Amino acid sequence: MNLTTDFNTKTKEELIELLHAQAKKIHLLEELHRAYQLRQFGNQSEKVSPDQHSIFNEAVLPKNIENILQAEEEIQVAAYAYKKPGRKALPAELPRVQRIYDLDESEKTCMCGCALTYIKDEKSEQLELIPAQIYVIEHIRKKYACRSCEETIKTAPMPKAPIPRSIAAAGLLSHVIVSKYSDHLPLYRQEKILKRIGVDIPRATLCLWIIKCAELLKPFMKIMHDHILHYDIAYVDETTVQVLKDPNKGVGSKKYMWLFAGGPPDQFVFYYHYHHSRVHEAPFSFFENFKGYLHCDGFPGYDTLAAKNKSITLSGCLYHARRKFVEVVKLVNGKEGVATTVVALIAKLSVIEQNIKALPADEKYQIRQEKSKPLFTELYEYLTASQPTVPPKSLLGKAISYTLKQWNKLLIHLNDGRLDNSNNLSERAIKPFVIGRKGWLFADSVAGAEASALLFSLIETCKHHEVEPYAWFRYVLQKIPSCQTRDEIEALLPFNIDEKLLVSNVS
Repeated sequence: MNLTTDFNTKTKEELIELLHAQAKKIHLLEELHRAYQLRQFGNQSEKVSPDQHSIFNEAVLPKNIENILQAEEEIQVAAYAYKKPGRKALPAELPRVQRIYDLDESEKTCMCGCALTYIKDEKSEQLELIPAQIYVIEHIRKKYACRSCEETIKTAPMPKAPIPRSIAAAGLLSHVIVSKYSDHLPLYRQEKILKRIGVDIPRATLCLWIIKCAELLKPFMKIMHDHILHYDIAYVDETTVQVLKDPNKGVGSKKYMWLFAGGPPDQFVFYYHYHHSRVHEAPFSFFENFKGYLHCDGFPGYDTLAAKNKSITLSGCLYHARRKFVEVVKLVNGKEGVATTVVALIAKLSVIEQNIKALPADEKYQIRQEKSKPLFTELYEYLTASQPTVPPKSLLGKAISYTLKQWNKLLIHLNDGRLDNSNNLSERAIKPFVIGRKGWLFADSVAGAEASALLFSLIETCKHHEVEPYAWFRYVLQKIPSCQTRDEIEALLPFNIDEKLLVSNVS
């Protein structure tokens, strides 16, 4: 095309319109480039830098003078409320080894010739650590026979081992599991650590132990699944995982680790589930018989899930929407505008949620109706008024569009005080998997990925109920081989076990 000829055939108005269109495209490309640089090299925190301009409109600050003065008084009072300086006492439950230092007999005499009298002890404490120690348990079974008839022979029974005919005791298996899935130590590092203390165990053997333990602990998953289904509030999230030998997909393709969570507050559980796809099949299979609220993000697969299961009501995540506006705020370096106003409004909603966090559900509901609902109305009106003035393909335009599409889901938590205004609970629970993935990088097989899912489920459930994972695994791996019924297995779940049993079993 001859550019000169093309321009010559257009009117002045058409040329101006064409130039405006080209300028918009250039602006969008520049914005995308800056956004990419921020994502790649910028601070990942969603907090706005104090060096940036305030995200609140300064014109409205004078209306809150009383609150500001009150806050300042509280800050000044707090400045005098420091605790006395000193080291925090070491935990009383830790074992103590006393080392007593006394004067030599020749030094117990004063310069005047009199014997020195003992007054008191001066005590100080240091914390010592001995590297992991490994020892051998010798199982000696007494055997008896009848010398009269020579027909009866009896041997004392021994407890069932977690893995039959294996050299690994429950404590060693628990250490390997917790080191990998809680402390994020890949098996090849554990192999080196064990070798340093005198035991040469190949990582292939460690991997086999993990898979065998997962098979032994598998009955927990059915029970945990039922706990989630039989309560009316649940959570869902997902992240990628690389599995080398999955027959459904190639090595380089994305596979997914799903996280489902729920159950009554005192029996809350986390359930990880491996699936080769991100489509709605995995959550639909899990939540097929679920009735209630499902906390989720804006992934369209959840909309498909809710369309198939009419008993599910999706509750959206306000902070997924906020994240998109924060990205714009960073891009414009905190300058006042639509994004900063939206972030400020969401900040007010967040303060309300923080203040009512510990209140009963009925009180939360009342406060949300009185304080949060008007702010949501204000936010909606502001977004709908701003949308026509913002290019739809810009980052701000996409942020507004996403939020308005999710709007009905974002309001669901206002209807029930038990609900959250975000999906942060499941995001926090899936983060340990993401951290661990940076260390071990991939799973070799589907069996390995499924074993990882099961063990992550149990460890995160332990953490949620403040049960020490190593103590729990050590106790359960000793007990579960002898369990015969569902009730016996359910009694071993982290929230059902007396912590004293775990402590006595380890000590």
